[in-house]
Amino acid sequence: MIARRIAVLIDGGFFLKRLPHLVTPARCDTPEHVTACIRHLCRSHVKALTGCDAKEWNQYVYRIFYYDAVPYDGKAHHPIDNRSIDYGKSQVASQRHALFDCLRKQRKVALRLGKVNRDHDWTIKPDLTKPLLRSRKALAALAALGAAPAAGESLSPMSLELTAQQRCELIAMRDLWQGLDSSSVALGLRQKGVDMRIGVDIASLALNKQADTIVLVAGDSDFVPAAKLARRAGIDFILDPLWQQINTDLFEHIDGLQSGLSRPGQPQTPGNRARRAAVADQEHEHPHGP
Repeated sequence: MIARRIAVLIDGGFFLKRLPHLVTPARCDTPEHVTACIRHLCRSHVKALTGCDAKEWNQYVYRIFYYDAVPYDGKAHHPIDNRSIDYGKSQVASQRHALFDCLRKQRKVALRLGKVNRDHDWTIKPDLTKPLLRSRKALAALAALGAAPAAGESLSPMSLELTAQQRCELIAMRDLWQGLDSSSVALGLRQKGVDMRIGVDIASLALNKQADTIVLVAGDSDFVPAAKLARRAGIDFILDPLWQQINTDLFEHIDGLQSGLSRPGQPQTPGNRARRAAVADQEHEHPHGP
């Protein structure tokens, strides 16, 4: 089937996270370059689905939906750096707003913006949690210090006799805690409303027959219920995980797997662009292959 009305839905957070792995830094260092990559991705999908000429691809697009969240604009005090942070004036927030402004000017692009809420306070990064908890075993070496002094009581000098193992444990604990820096903790920010907007738009596109093909650029399985509805409505549902591995059980919920950008490390040439759909189809048919 040659698709005539194609809707491209892009999970912006996922796209921005994967993009640096797929293109050179010079192609994703400004909002304008990121926007160009988005249009290139959409054009590649449309050409693969319709075989149209590069200049005509836009006429087959119903809409390009870009989903993201408005950056958090609150303030917080960093517990390690001991400084105040205004997230609304951060470089990340400025770049994201500039990208939104750039996308608003593009033809057939619709922004769907959720928001970021402060869900909880500062937490230690997951990869540091276990090492820090394991460092508690070094506390046994400090048991000889005894109880804390009473109010007004002075501490008398003392020396600790440590075994070689206890000495190593204390040194490791010291180095671990001294190694903590500003990147070791994160404020509990959580994105709200993005997945819901993707699901609502998929359902609306399917039930209102606004498109006959949906290309979803995403990397998780939150879309499965909406994809089932769309496929029951006769929609051709294509997933683009941007070359990220997906669970094999997701294949039963999509009609095709293809990428609009080249595989990481593969140069962008006309021959490679023509082969992408074929490679994706082979991976779809043989998901357990090499």
